[in-house]
Amino acid sequence: MRKDFWQAMLYLLPSFVLFSVFVFYPMFRTIYLSFFLTDYDGMPSVFVGLENYAYIFTSDEFLKSLRATILFVLITVPAGVILALFLALIANEKLKGIGFFRTIFSSNMGMSVAASSVIWLFLFHPSLGALNQMLSTLGLSQVEWLLDPTWAIISVSVTTIWMNTGFAFLIILGGLQNIDEHLYENAGIQGAGYWYQLRRITLPMLSPTMFFIVTVSLINAFQTFGQVDILTQGGPAESTNLIVYSIYREAFVNYQFGTASAQAVILFGCILIVTILQFKFGEKKVHYQ
Repeated sequence: MRKDFWQAMLYLLPSFVLFSVFVFYPMFRTIYLSFFLTDYDGMPSVFVGLENYAYIFTSDEFLKSLRATILFVLITVPAGVILALFLALIANEKLKGIGFFRTIFSSNMGMSVAASSVIWLFLFHPSLGALNQMLSTLGLSQVEWLLDPTWAIISVSVTTIWMNTGFAFLIILGGLQNIDEHLYENAGIQGAGYWYQLRRITLPMLSPTMFFIVTVSLINAFQTFGQVDILTQGGPAESTNLIVYSIYREAFVNYQFGTASAQAVILFGCILIVTILQFKFGEKKVHYQ
């Protein structure tokens, strides 16, 4: 048994090394820096204890960032999951040429965040963008998509939903295709309609997949950065200054690595709490058989 144990540890050693270098050390280093004032090189200089955390929770900028992040999560996660489920249900139908639509629905997975954001940046352009051109054609007033605080968070949310739908769609489609066809055949013999089968068979059998998608979507929403950096840079009026972008700006623009580390620790705590709540309450509705 001792030989098998050390052999297993040897196989796991590369994973331990990678996790230690890229996960555990940065995490503990971030927690350590959150108790210090730092110089421009990010080296700790003065121990301040919990003062960085006290400063953050009394900062209007951070509170605005926290509210913007919560609003962003509430918009993107439900809308993205519902859209992906709707597309997966359509693509799961046995129709001629449905493979083409499956490819279209998942095609945005092949695009980077930067490329996708640039495309949407042109679409949101106030005078040349396709969206405002369509509004003008319909006789409606144009919208300052990225310059109006109300529309900016919606615009970034729409961009994020579009970028994340392909991944969620593929996972849900895979879950749908793993449901036993005999369940539908038996339900059809007994006269059950489509909506009854959806509520009583499809959604319960799909619940493990939906649980995974919701959990991953929540974590990804809290960690959103690229599209905010390209589209709005946190503006206007801090309306899209999500927590990750706030951390980036605090550390690499203001060179306040101590407060940036404290924000990162708070973000980790938020994600941890949301994930625990998701497992505590969401998993109760999951049917694994």
